[in-house]
Amino acid sequence: MRAENFLNLLYPRCCPLCHEILREQKRLLCPECEKKIRPVSGARCMKCGRQVDKEAEYCRDCGKRKRNFTQGKGIFPYDDMWKLSIEKYKYYGCREYGKFYAEAMLLFGEKNIIRWKPDRLIPVPLHRKKERRRGFNQSAYIAEQLSLLTGIPCDGEIVKKCRNTKSQKKLNAQERRNNLKNAFIIRKNVKDLTLLIIDDVYTTGSTMDEISACLMAGGAKKVYFLTLCMGNP
Repeated sequence: MRAENFLNLLYPRCCPLCHEILREQKRLLCPECEKKIRPVSGARCMKCGRQVDKEAEYCRDCGKRKRNFTQGKGIFPYDDMWKLSIEKYKYYGCREYGKFYAEAMLLFGEKNIIRWKPDRLIPVPLHRKKERRRGFNQSAYIAEQLSLLTGIPCDGEIVKKCRNTKSQKKLNAQERRNNLKNAFIIRKNVKDLTLLIIDDVYTTGSTMDEISACLMAGGAKKVYFLTLCMGNP
């Protein structure tokens, strides 16, 4: 018996969306949930990819202020189904969900990745204390899986979080921006590189803006982002 099959008997894999044991352990998603997943559709903001009215070029946030990133996209709407899935992935040991997330991001974001032509995948970093407490960096694991699928190198050493900030969850847009000021540093040369930031959820864009500002100041040519989900600001 192969080691993978033996592990599946001991620790059977679950569907990342309904969390039931997969009848076919080689699948990443059960057939029922496969029918449910729908990416964000319709008109999108030309900058961040948020859903907008048909006649609008930019969402309210991107229309009001300059963004530091070149462009980006979140694949799925951050609804209750995805919230529970990501919560289990981040906090309850369901790390294998990250493989499905990466495959889904590639399936619905491949055209963007091909057009953007990134030289490196950059996971959003966690402060070392938070990463130690959680046990892993959820964005880094997704980025690593995406790297295996695309062949684009993933480098988690380029951007580091130097300040342990408060959780962004309960902060408004302005508070989020203030919370992240001077929270990131660039540790490696990025001159003339096109970079793609990878994260689980895009909400207000504060994290992407702050990291992008650091990368552009370091000489990066362009900075894009790709996230699994797009939340409401």
